[in-house]
Amino acid sequence: MVENGEFVEWAEVYQDLYGTSVSSLRSQITMGLDVIMDIDVQGARNIKDHFKDAILIYVLPPSLEILEKRLRERGTDDEKAIRTRLKKAGKEIKNCVSYDYLLFNDQLDQTVEELKSILIAERCRKSVRLSKAQTLFNLGPH
Repeated sequence: MVENGEFVEWAEVYQDLYGTSVSSLRSQITMGLDVIMDIDVQGARNIKDHFKDAILIYVLPPSLEILEKRLRERGTDDEKAIRTRLKKAGKEIKNCVSYDYLLFNDQLDQTVEELKSILIAERCRKSVRLSKAQTLFNLGPH
């Protein structure tokens, strides 16, 4: 699938391959679904290249110190993996400036509410609703 260009994004992350097929993403969008993906910066760029209307949301940790604390408390990674993740995070966070929205994952409940608010706001954009409004209220072209 990689060789045939069937993935909108794919990457090797920590020795594992991850990807999203173009066809599965298009079918979800065609059904009018909101598609939320947990992907790295490279994948987000690829998504935006293929889907110009994609909205990118960067979820930031409250701080690098808290990120390190969370990684250690998980207990799933050895010291080398934690150092690798922290180094990569420090570099990737700089890319948040090219995203449409930034969320700080400090309090999970608040972060979820902010994400819901973004989804609601994006669904109400004029570009999303204008054709329906034109039909319902005979607004004509603008």
